[in-house]
Amino acid sequence: MPASSTILRGGYCLCVLAACAGRWHLWPIVGQHRSFGLHPTLSSLLNTLREAAGQSYQHLLRLRREHPQRIGMAVAGLMLVGAGGSYAVASLGPDAADLPVREIVQPLSLNLTVPLETAATAPALRLYRSDLTRSSDSADALLRRLGLADPAAADFVRADPLARKALLGRAGRLVTAEADELHRMQQLTVRWIARDDTPEFERLVIRRDGNRFIARQETGRLQATTRMSGGSIQTSLFAATDDARIPDNVATQLADIFAGDIDFHRALRRDDRFSVVYESLEADGEPLRAGRVLSAEFVNNGKTFQAVWFQEPGAPRGDYYNMAGQNLRRAYLASPLAFSRVTSGFKMRFHPILQTWRAHLGVDYGAPAGTPVRAVGDGVVETAGWQNGFGNMVTIKHRNGHSTVYAHLSRIDVKKGQSIGQGQTLGAVGATGWATGPHLHFEFRVNGQQKDPMLMARQSDSVPVPEHARAQFLQKAAAARVDLSAAATLQVASIQ
Repeated sequence: MPASSTILRGGYCLCVLAACAGRWHLWPIVGQHRSFGLHPTLSSLLNTLREAAGQSYQHLLRLRREHPQRIGMAVAGLMLVGAGGSYAVASLGPDAADLPVREIVQPLSLNLTVPLETAATAPALRLYRSDLTRSSDSADALLRRLGLADPAAADFVRADPLARKALLGRAGRLVTAEADELHRMQQLTVRWIARDDTPEFERLVIRRDGNRFIARQETGRLQATTRMSGGSIQTSLFAATDDARIPDNVATQLADIFAGDIDFHRALRRDDRFSVVYESLEADGEPLRAGRVLSAEFVNNGKTFQAVWFQEPGAPRGDYYNMAGQNLRRAYLASPLAFSRVTSGFKMRFHPILQTWRAHLGVDYGAPAGTPVRAVGDGVVETAGWQNGFGNMVTIKHRNGHSTVYAHLSRIDVKKGQSIGQGQTLGAVGATGWATGPHLHFEFRVNGQQKDPMLMARQSDSVPVPEHARAQFLQKAAAARVDLSAAATLQVASIQ
């Protein structure tokens, strides 16, 4: 390449640098050369250089517009060369495996006696588990279900009279076990209610004492707490209460409370709602069983029914009233069975045995054999025994010439002349006499004439709250409304 061309290209690069300097606003500094006292010749040279740089800059702009692809390739090539140079320089560094390694050893003083003493004084591990006894439980099966692996404890439960009587062959009793880290029993506590009419419970405690066990039985007092819940009917009342984790005896009480207003065999509708506030009887903070329903609300087919328990001071017993103070306990229940289905009503029907059309002067309830049958009202047992086609039959005489008949019973639990109260069990469903299957035939008679039992139950009288106790009742009713509103809120939250 000629020298003149090399000089030209060098001058051209110098012009490019000068143009870049002008682009980066460095020339204003040079433009102030007079303030730095530069020589006139040097100043003239700088002015010439500045003019040449400006022309070169304009030439570069024109080249970028005319040949953009070539300029882009030139820049990419410069960047690739720069990256390769960087890699070459980086690869010149030493390998990390070849770097020298220096080990530093420094003695430390550790006092291990303090942690060992702390571990020695730490409390022993304790494991707890609770369950309910089953009628089929053996000593080994019960302890195994409680997470215990202790043959000595199982032998004691089998041999000790108190433990054997309280635990084996008993269903539904709450048992709490305490075990060590080896799953050996340290203490076993079982709690149960001996009688429903007492405010006390029984507690059996089996405690390990070295290599032996000690059992003691004692009596404690039940504590009543208040619980509230609610649900929605989809198939049946019991299914809804099971979904809401409401005890079965609370569901039975609900049916009894509203039996005079709601026919739970035929009148329930899908999406009917209920709210309930009830007592929970607890032993040592553990719930043993549900107590009395304190207040309840049932929405059946869009109609709302409410009830609150009230017992006036000095009265031998209380009752359920609506919020207006009217007694919900009518003279007669709507059904002699807590839960069943009506298989034949008070109407003409084709008799399944006689094979003829004739009037059916009662109501038949289909239910499993052995289902308890209850008296629909207070009265005296007039007959109790075998009555030809009725099989085992009970007749109860009520006031005002009223009487009720319960037929086809599998057993009879009352005697002639015995007084009986509303809701008291008098026998069980069966298929005795002229019956094609287990059911209850029920009749309501007025002066010996059969009447529709459903109609008679709805027309029976009720007694309001006594006037002297009305103010106290209204206070309790107001509190019950608040509780039922809270229970309904819980129901809505659970549905959402």
